[in-house]
Amino acid sequence: MEDPRASLALDPAQRRDLLLVDRARSGDLDAFNDIVACYQDQLFGLVARIVPDRDQAYDVVQEAFFSAYRALGGFRGGSVRSWLSRMAVNAAMDTQRLRKRRPVQPYPELEDDSWQPPAGEEADPVGITLAAERTAALGEALATITPDQRASIVLFDIEGYDYAEIAEMTGVSLGTVKSRIHRGRLALRALLADRMELFRG
Repeated sequence: MEDPRASLALDPAQRRDLLLVDRARSGDLDAFNDIVACYQDQLFGLVARIVPDRDQAYDVVQEAFFSAYRALGGFRGGSVRSWLSRMAVNAAMDTQRLRKRRPVQPYPELEDDSWQPPAGEEADPVGITLAAERTAALGEALATITPDQRASIVLFDIEGYDYAEIAEMTGVSLGTVKSRIHRGRLALRALLADRMELFRG
């Protein structure tokens, strides 16, 4: 664990995470449960775009937390969010490689209407419909490319990680990450070629 004095330079969430990890490593299960509460929704959002089947995604998130709990002794400081994301990405990619099942709905969180913006005078039904069609088209295309490409694109374009962070999370070289993103984008462009009007304007 890092020197506590060094943690003073961290933001409040990072300080909280490091304190919770420290307590969890000492056997405080409530502290680890607090970590789970802080990050389970975020990890599910990440995993659901790599393993688009909702039940599989829940299983992957649980497995990622189990792996994190078992690996607490090896945590060497840094971003707990990135550390957990790495566990989740690895579990997600393992699941995809083992099962190789193509989902029907690549974005399970869109199965209900709770994601929709609140209706109001400013709500544009045409814009809302277009956004939903765009999301569905992109989700179907993402579900078609390889798991490695999908994970890299999700981490880079949706989650905002940089190349080096993705390389660390996925255990491959920087060049491989860049290649996966490049090839994945080319594949997406080809898959969406006849629906590009959804993404213009």
